[in-house]
Amino acid sequence: MPTAVLDVYLTSSEAETALRADARSGLTSIPKVLPPKWFYDATGSELFERITTLPEYYPFAAEREILRAKAARIAEVSRAEALVELGSGSSEKTRLLLDALETGGTLHSYLPLDVSESALREAMDSLAVEYPTLALHGIVGDFTRHLGQLPAQGKRLLAFLGGTIGNLLPAEREAFLHTARAALRPGEQLLLGTGLVISPSVMVPAYDDALGVTAEFNRNVLRVFNRELGADFDVEAFSHVALWNAEREWIEMRLRARRSMIVRVAELGIEVPFAHDEEIRTETSAKFRRHGVRGELAAAGFELTEWWTDSAQRFALSLATAR
Repeated sequence: MPTAVLDVYLTSSEAETALRADARSGLTSIPKVLPPKWFYDATGSELFERITTLPEYYPFAAEREILRAKAARIAEVSRAEALVELGSGSSEKTRLLLDALETGGTLHSYLPLDVSESALREAMDSLAVEYPTLALHGIVGDFTRHLGQLPAQGKRLLAFLGGTIGNLLPAEREAFLHTARAALRPGEQLLLGTGLVISPSVMVPAYDDALGVTAEFNRNVLRVFNRELGADFDVEAFSHVALWNAEREWIEMRLRARRSMIVRVAELGIEVPFAHDEEIRTETSAKFRRHGVRGELAAAGFELTEWWTDSAQRFALSLATAR
């Protein structure tokens, strides 16, 4: 009988401590900056699911196109016995990989890692019904801190999809890739999703949709701070901004103050002044070129062994082998 195990390495108190530290550091820095992980409370996660269905948001559909076409090839090349996924364990894309690996006859376990214990439990309950022969081992943790806790359950394929690696700054990305390599044995593999550098006229609308869903997603971080930290942000007093930084080759999302104000954050005991038009950078989403992906992987100890793009060459999946 397959097992279902849940390991918790990130507790709610640790998450609260991290939120306080990030809020204090980010709101008092010049310029102000916040990490994108605080978008994702229940409301933020729901808003992001809506974003993935929008016509402007091509990354989700592009990556799904690649997986539909190449999942069988991924299974054939990797011969993975365990699929480790960083992030959601309930998406359609996960099922494409699980189905292909099961059909390939090698897969015996699935190990999703996520910061949300409730989301993991929900996903594992669903997958236990859909994949009754699959052993499930959930890990509540932060992929920047807890990859060393991954259990060694046969030959592993580590999947990091959705272009999420682009949300890491270059030094953070370097650290993550080195940590991922250290967590894997030689011959095990990393499946990495990356958005590609294309026309800004296509990239920018993906982060600034006509319906304003991304704007609400961006402003949701302020609602999180109001609820969790006793802040008094006037959420509607901030405009959503998305732009292409050509020098750094990333999309930046910002929140721009529509007026001067002072925001009080009760739980931190601080007052945060905002000038009119002052901005908080809330997310960067780096876009990549093949030679850059190959170089970053090589520097961390991976060899790029397969590279696939969608038909419009907007997104790439890389299969890299740990040397």
